[in-house]
Amino acid sequence: MKQMPSDYDLDYLPHLPENRKVPIGCIGSGFIMRDCQIPSYRLMGLNPVAVASRNEEHAIEVAKRFRLSAYPTYQNMLENDSIPVIDIAVPPDIQLGVIRDVVKHPHVRGILAQKPLGMNYAEAVEIVELCEQAGITLVVNQNMRYDQSIRACKSILRQNLLGEPVFATIDMRAIPHWMPWQERLGWVTLRIMSIHHLDAFRFWFGDPVRVFASIRPDPRTEKKFAHSDGICTYILEYESGLRAASWDDVWTGPALEGAEPDIGINWRVEGTEGLAKGTLGWPSYPKKTPSTLDFTTIHQPGIWHRPRWKQAWFPDAFAGPMCELLVSLETSQSANLNGRDNLKTMALVEACYLSAEEHRAVELTEITAG
Repeated sequence: MKQMPSDYDLDYLPHLPENRKVPIGCIGSGFIMRDCQIPSYRLMGLNPVAVASRNEEHAIEVAKRFRLSAYPTYQNMLENDSIPVIDIAVPPDIQLGVIRDVVKHPHVRGILAQKPLGMNYAEAVEIVELCEQAGITLVVNQNMRYDQSIRACKSILRQNLLGEPVFATIDMRAIPHWMPWQERLGWVTLRIMSIHHLDAFRFWFGDPVRVFASIRPDPRTEKKFAHSDGICTYILEYESGLRAASWDDVWTGPALEGAEPDIGINWRVEGTEGLAKGTLGWPSYPKKTPSTLDFTTIHQPGIWHRPRWKQAWFPDAFAGPMCELLVSLETSQSANLNGRDNLKTMALVEACYLSAEEHRAVELTEITAG
């Protein structure tokens, strides 16, 4: 069987705004902002100009590294009416309070908020409504949609190269970079890592009717703090008959305890007219490892397409949501990652928790109608 680079338009890179010099004010100076978002913005020619953080010393360090203005508090930064776009990267239990402050400033036109969009679905609804009432465009940083393999797969689905989707899987055996605030919230995987996979399934296929989830604690993290959502499995049922499932295994065996590691993330989409499969490269971080896509279709029998690229999820994909926000502000067209759409991803996460707790399938309407 022949193997060749793809001659299809895979549309795997962000669409850039015409004006990349719109000033961006950054709230937060932790790993996501410092090592992912600001570097990716600079690579794309975007214009972060200021940073503020709960820890002023951290903000000053980030400001020096990227030649930004540092403010002692984010409230001080919000007083600068020359900064119309605010990028918020704070823990989820703090995000609602920050957004309540941001929307009071009429010069702010756009907000990029982190996932999860608050502590729960109800907080996410409040955030979305606050921004809508203030006339502020809200985009949520579901950056896995801009992993190059995930976005390229969406492109071949849009071109109908796979036909009707039949079965899709994500198989994650990897140990993520955990944040210190997770301990006080008692969260491990569902709201932190699985939310990416659930959103990717929504990106590819739309909204499922129901989900069945089963979870257990991660033996490694359980030694540090109590939690329920360590290792997570879930099945999404679609009205079309499509089934999508993920295994989110953050244990992976005793890879940090002396055994040989077997770490990686594989995904697969099977359709009536083709098959796509790929890998996600982020488990190798900080080594920059591009994700991959291989696909075959009955429209070109006997060929495996194996496109490759230099970009990687970390940090390149993190510019995607901000580009969406800036393009939306330019065109007045709704971003794909708009806040109201993200409520469905938040609802799907909540449905997983409820399903696991009650050992039953949960329909999304049980969450969204509440």
